[in-house]
Amino acid sequence: MAKKVSSKKKSKKTVIKKVLLPSAPVDHSATPFWIGFDLGGTKMMACVLDENYNVLGTARKSSQGTQGAAKGIKRILTTMTDAMLEAGVNPANLQGAAVACPGTVNPQRGILITAPNLGWRNITLGPSLQRVLKKPVILLNDVDAGTFGEYTLGAGKGARSLLGIFPGTGLGAGFVYDGKLIHGKATSCMELGMVYLPGTHLNSAIPGAVLFEDLTSRLGLAAAGGIECIRGNAPILDAKTGASMREMKSKALTASCKAAEPGIVPVLENSLNYLGMGVAMVINLFAPDQITLGGGLVEEMPKTYLDGLKQYTERYAVPELFKGIKFSVAQLGGNAVAIGAVAWLRKSQ
Repeated sequence: MAKKVSSKKKSKKTVIKKVLLPSAPVDHSATPFWIGFDLGGTKMMACVLDENYNVLGTARKSSQGTQGAAKGIKRILTTMTDAMLEAGVNPANLQGAAVACPGTVNPQRGILITAPNLGWRNITLGPSLQRVLKKPVILLNDVDAGTFGEYTLGAGKGARSLLGIFPGTGLGAGFVYDGKLIHGKATSCMELGMVYLPGTHLNSAIPGAVLFEDLTSRLGLAAAGGIECIRGNAPILDAKTGASMREMKSKALTASCKAAEPGIVPVLENSLNYLGMGVAMVINLFAPDQITLGGGLVEEMPKTYLDGLKQYTERYAVPELFKGIKFSVAQLGGNAVAIGAVAWLRKSQ
C-alpha cells in the first residue's frame, strides 16, 4: 500500500541576519578645536582636541632633530596640518596650539632653551609657530604637560596638589599646586632627574657624584642590565637584546624582571629604592596630596612600581607628611602630554 503523502510542506525558519551599516562620518567642519603637540626626541605627534578633550584626529612623524630647528619647525607645521586633515576640521576654527617639549623652556616667551635629545638650543619656537598659525601658541615642558593632563582629566583629577613622576629614558617630574604648574621666574623647573647625589660610576661627569636619573631611569637599568647579561646572570634579557643597551626597552626589562632573573631583580629593587629617596625629598619639601607614576617602565610594571615606590618612599619621608598621600598610575596613556598641554593653554587664556 502506497504511503500517503502530506500536502503540508515542512516550513523552514528564515534567519534574518542584521547587517551593520557603516555610520556616517561625523562632520567636524564647524567644531572649535585646539592642537596639542608632543615634541619628542625621536617622534612628534599632533593631536586635535575639541572643547571636551575628545581626540578628533592625530598625526605622527619622526622628529629628525639632527636636521636642525628650521626643518624641525616645518615638520611640526606639516604634522599639525596632517592631523587637521585627519580630523576633518576647518583650520579657521583653530583656537590655539600648545607644544610640549623635552627639555627646559621659557613658557612666558615661548623659547625652547635646550632640548638635548634634539640638539636644539635657544629656539623661539612659540613665536615662530604663532606667526604661521595666526593663533595663540604656548610652550611648556613635556613632563609638566603630562602631569597637568593627569591633574585635569586623569588619575590626579580632584587632587589639590599632584606630583608626577615619569621614569623613562631619563627621569621627569612635574608638580601642580592649587591648579598651577610650578615654574621658575622665566623657566620650567622640577628637574628631579638632574639632582646630583653622592656616589659615582664610570660615566659620572663629576667624580664622587652621580645624577639621580642615572640611578632611576630606563637607561640606568639598561646599563646595569648589560653588565649582568655579560656576567651570565640575565640569560632571558641577553637572548632578547644581545646585551645591547639600544635594545633594552621596557618590555625586555620587564620580561627579565618577571622571570626573576638573579642579575636584574636586585637592579630594579635598588632603582626603586633610589626613586623612593628622591620622591621622599619632594614630599618633605612640598607635601603633595597625590603622586602619579607614568612612563614606559611603569606601564609595563604598574604594580611593581606602585608598591615599590610606596614602600621605599615611606622609609625616607617624614611620617607626618607621608601619611594620607594617594599613589596612582597615570591613566591618559600616549595622549596625556597633548591633552595636558591644551588644558594648560586653555587655563592660561
